[in-house]
Amino acid sequence: MDVTADETDPRVRMWSPVCHAVALLLGPYAEVVLHDVPEDVVLGVWNPMTDRGPGSPSLLGELERLDPAARDVFGPYGKLLADGRRLSSVSAVLRDPEGKPSAVLCVNLDRTPLEGAAALLAGFGAAVTPRPEPLFEQDWTERLRHTVGTFVRARGRPVERLGREDRLALVGALDADGIFAVRRAVPVVADTLRTSRSTVYSLLAEHRAQRTTRP
Repeated sequence: MDVTADETDPRVRMWSPVCHAVALLLGPYAEVVLHDVPEDVVLGVWNPMTDRGPGSPSLLGELERLDPAARDVFGPYGKLLADGRRLSSVSAVLRDPEGKPSAVLCVNLDRTPLEGAAALLAGFGAAVTPRPEPLFEQDWTERLRHTVGTFVRARGRPVERLGREDRLALVGALDADGIFAVRRAVPVVADTLRTSRSTVYSLLAEHRAQRTTRP
């Protein structure tokens, strides 16, 4: 890990172990910078992402435009490097024994690897094409699982926690899909819905009775 710091400054000697530890933990994706508040210059950089070093302008005035997240802590807030990388940054004001601001410790985290990983996971997790129905129209167990899965996701709870009205609606949806036209489908439906065969028969009879009495 690259380090450039003014080791003669007592603040660097005091905070260097902290800066080094944070950079090691988050490296190589984090830059840690220690700033001189009175002089508004850089005291040291651990794992530098730019060519800044001791004596470079700090430009700490940017913190004045931010609302503190906690006492003497600002961020996370966004930054952009010249090469297009986006950073999430946190800054902490370090005070001397008299309570005056003495230094500011900033951690700049490169978000590029996280954004790439998120895009990769989203690509794996998202359905990119509609389900090819001709491949499944003859597989009634696949249609059963698809209908039940779609139903419980819409309701936001698993089948064993569905109330009677929800189960009645689900059995109706399965009936509309032609599931019960398949020989010996009821035992498979009962297993899928985590209920008894008699309950499935009862729900199916109730659903069909309601259907025939509707105007």
